Amino acid sequence: MTVVRNLLWAPTIGLSWLWGLGFFYSIHVTLTYGWLGFFGFAISNVAGLWLFGFILGRTKRSPDQIMKDIEGRYAGVFLLFQMAALVVTIFGFVAYLWQPIVGEGSSIGVAMLLLFACAIGHALTLQQIKLLHIVYTVVGVSAGIVLLVGLRETSTYPGVPLAQFDSRFYGLVLPTIIGFLLGPWLDIQHWQRAVTIKREGGNVGLAYGVGALIFFGFLFLNALTASAVGPIGSILSIDGLPSAQGAVSAATVLAAENGQSYLAIAFVIWTTIALASTVDSYYCATAWFLKGKNMRSNSPLLALIPDGIASSPLWLLIGAVWVAFTAVPANFSLMYFMMPFATLFVSAAANLACEALGAKPKFDPVLSFLIGCGSAVIFVIGYVQPIPEFLALSPLIGLIGALPVIIEILGPASKAIPVEIVDQPIRMMSPSPIGTPVAQGDEMSPSHGFDGEWFVMQLIPTYDDTNSVGNVYFANYVRWVGKARELFFNVCMPDFDLATTRFYILTRSFTHDYRRESKEFEQISVRIKIARHNRKFVTLEHEIHSATQGLLGHGEQSLMFVDRENYSPLDIPGEVIKGFLAYWPKDSRLSPNHRPNIADVKAKRQA
Repeated sequence: MTVVRNLLWAPTIGLSWLWGLGFFYSIHVTLTYGWLGFFGFAISNVAGLWLFGFILGRTKRSPDQIMKDIEGRYAGVFLLFQMAALVVTIFGFVAYLWQPIVGEGSSIGVAMLLLFACAIGHALTLQQIKLLHIVYTVVGVSAGIVLLVGLRETSTYPGVPLAQFDSRFYGLVLPTIIGFLLGPWLDIQHWQRAVTIKREGGNVGLAYGVGALIFFGFLFLNALTASAVGPIGSILSIDGLPSAQGAVSAATVLAAENGQSYLAIAFVIWTTIALASTVDSYYCATAWFLKGKNMRSNSPLLALIPDGIASSPLWLLIGAVWVAFTAVPANFSLMYFMMPFATLFVSAAANLACEALGAKPKFDPVLSFLIGCGSAVIFVIGYVQPIPEFLALSPLIGLIGALPVIIEILGPASKAIPVEIVDQPIRMMSPSPIGTPVAQGDEMSPSHGFDGEWFVMQLIPTYDDTNSVGNVYFANYVRWVGKARELFFNVCMPDFDLATTRFYILTRSFTHDYRRESKEFEQISVRIKIARHNRKFVTLEHEIHSATQGLLGHGEQSLMFVDRENYSPLDIPGEVIKGFLAYWPKDSRLSPNHRPNIADVKAKRQA
């Protein structure tokens, strides 16, 4: 049954990646560059989809945890990517199908289709959309096969050649490979599917492997259809270059004039399913992302905006519709809407993929955006001229913004700088992973341990923790943080003994910002990490999360160290430095990963 459950995800995975970028470009690349050109495009595309699922299925952290860790830093590029995907889909649908076949008044029909797809994405859960997409796949592929058979019977075209390459094709090889291999990492639709599959206990790698094969089948069906009709109805875009994306539409229009209107109907059904499955997935996934991010956000501005507005995907859809409907009469080429996926988004996608593989976060959104814009300019110049060297160079320029994490993943492991300890060293204890059983407390769950730099304690409150209203009593949040702090100390300094210690650890100050209230039997996670320190004080940052409500509250506490005999303040004791060694902030001089700033060192020496 587990295998069957994984396989049920494959159709929606394939459809959710079949926007206009893959649907219409598979027709264009087949007619323009031949079968080898198509397979080069398709294999890169399929490999990127499969690798996304394979890596998330093998990573030590769950996709859900990765998403929570990165959603704040990548939120802007995630949403921009979703809008770009919608623009590609809507523009391709209007320019290469709806307008040629329907003609005047096509905008009304497209608007109705978009509203219908959004209503589905709003009303149905992802599990229900998964089942709907199985029906979509059967109906769409059936319509595509009817179209293919009918066009082959009426066409005299001998078929596309094996290869017909030009300098522009050679220049597009690297953008195609890099863009499609990294593409799925910024698509929220795939993150939502990976998170849901993992939560159900499924195999993300298996689901995405089969989904990638189904996706290849979709592309191959379109390529066969293109091969049956040939490069008829080519359009000269605004740059003066021919586009073959509308060849199948032109063939169905000619067939309808000869009394075979069912071919046009079949193509409309297949293409409409590709549009609808993209938009409903977009709506469902973007609402899921925005709702989760806003729930966990600390921004006071979001408190002033109703959740329904702040979490609505309609704003992005409106922007995408405006861009697409402006570009259609301007006679833009689909290539310029595909270009950002091989230039503008490359840096962010590469950073995210490396973080999923275990690299430390180094993503700079502004720097990556600026580098991506420069990469896009180089691409456009190289495509129009054409200058194949510029085309090949453009994605490599985009990767500059991800060089630090790429070097960390591919380069040799860095060695820790030893820290001089003046006190007697004590034995280190390996941190306990989440899920390690511990002694049962009055309300503590059976797990605690480190998750990266955070120490996490999980618990489930009961009626004993609530007040007369039914919510958890406010003081219990402070107790939970205190309990988590003691477990944190116990893991880091297992040999600490109050009977023999020469120092005490005291709480100098404690603050907590309450955001939401929890109730009994909610899964609660208390997270603590070292935020900063100076010679005498250590500041711990904490967060309390609910599995159902997100962030419940956050705050920090300051610790001081005093002599056991006379309570005089001490510098941070050596035992504490040694015990906390692996968990000091990365910018701390006590961290094994700290590297001194050379400029600061020279300035101090000159002073």
